[in-house]
Amino acid sequence: MILVGNGRVVTRDSKNPYYRDGAVVIDGDIILETGDFSGMKDKYPEAEFVDAGGGVIMPGFINAHTHIYSGLARGLAIEGNNPTNFLEVLEGMWWNIDRHLTLDGTRASAYATVLDCIRDGVTTIFDHHASFAQIPGSLFAIKDVCRELGIRACLCYEVSDRDGEEKRDQSIRENAEFARWAAKEDDDMIRAMFGGHALFTISDKTFEKMAEANDGLTGFHIHVSEGMNDVYDSLRNYGCKPVNRLLAHGILGEKTLLGHCIHVSPSEMDVIKETGTMVVNNPESNMGNAVGCAPVLQMMKKGILVGMGTDAYTHDMLESLKVFLIIQRHNACLPNVAWGEAMQMLFANNAAIAAKYFRKPLGVLSPGAAADVIVMDYKPFTPFSEENVDGHMLFGMMGRSCRTTIINGRVLYKDREFVGIDEEKINAWTLEQSRRLWGELNHRTY
Repeated sequence: MILVGNGRVVTRDSKNPYYRDGAVVIDGDIILETGDFSGMKDKYPEAEFVDAGGGVIMPGFINAHTHIYSGLARGLAIEGNNPTNFLEVLEGMWWNIDRHLTLDGTRASAYATVLDCIRDGVTTIFDHHASFAQIPGSLFAIKDVCRELGIRACLCYEVSDRDGEEKRDQSIRENAEFARWAAKEDDDMIRAMFGGHALFTISDKTFEKMAEANDGLTGFHIHVSEGMNDVYDSLRNYGCKPVNRLLAHGILGEKTLLGHCIHVSPSEMDVIKETGTMVVNNPESNMGNAVGCAPVLQMMKKGILVGMGTDAYTHDMLESLKVFLIIQRHNACLPNVAWGEAMQMLFANNAAIAAKYFRKPLGVLSPGAAADVIVMDYKPFTPFSEENVDGHMLFGMMGRSCRTTIINGRVLYKDREFVGIDEEKINAWTLEQSRRLWGELNHRTY
């Protein structure tokens, strides 16, 4: 049993939302109780004490869309790559990287990503992987790293026609085999979706093969209308909008997650709503790729479940929260919008998306919920209460504020040090793999 106390507790539980000096009691892999620190300490005197040091105790963050395969790209410049549009970004950087990722490269990318997530207080990830150099076994390799380091993950592979039929078929098999394995294993720490890249790289024949291979096993996780490439391709070659094309192939539904949805029309939003399909916004990545601002406010007005991801641009969910607010206000030319939507996306909607795949409630500190707890090293110099918690998070905290991360009842990161994880050994091996990757990409030694 673990007692995390001596700090402000923000539960995201409407019944008991806030304790000024509170504690969270963990029993195994679930939250047993929350309450005032003194009372919990007296009630559970034998519990292992994790001192919050006056910080903020809160649920771990959920990242609803990221890409482990970009884990070794930090600081990388590929010679001759100077993209002027989104397709050139994909071809020159990301597809180039994944075409050189072996299983070891995939493992190294997973190590780099997961360690950063734990450091930033992210306890659950929905990953969308691509490693066309070596597809078979790639999701299982990521799964092994996630289990070793202790993060909760929902994984899929990015099906695409861009590298030919053999690679397409391998990626479909990888999704199907991993989804069957996950269903049989029934591990609430590792789940599966069925991934697809973007519609402009997926033919009708491939969609048919994906639906047949999935056979109702799980939902789909696919990029939709991130760039205008999707819109033009669907209209020119299939005579319809991207969302309507997905509808025709049976891809939409309550367990399907659409990434981006920047260039969707009002009628497409209606289809997304009526099918109960989910959407995930990635504000920083969209700005970085210069593809536009997603109509999140309009989608949420229609009742669409829209969550927040990072697209691996960062692993800091609070950074994405800040950027989402300002890009939506900039886009709307209004300084008083998007506040409620931002908080709802990160704290309520991401938890609702996770609930489609994981049994135990996530994103909340309440009895019976998953024991995913973080401590933020934050000492306010202005009044702090349950009425202004969100304002303090938005303007006062960053992922680097995280000092302690507990996932599924395991203390993985305590007082800014990893627990039971040999960070130096992992970093050394990961650096070796990144040097190999960079050398192949730029034809020189690093």
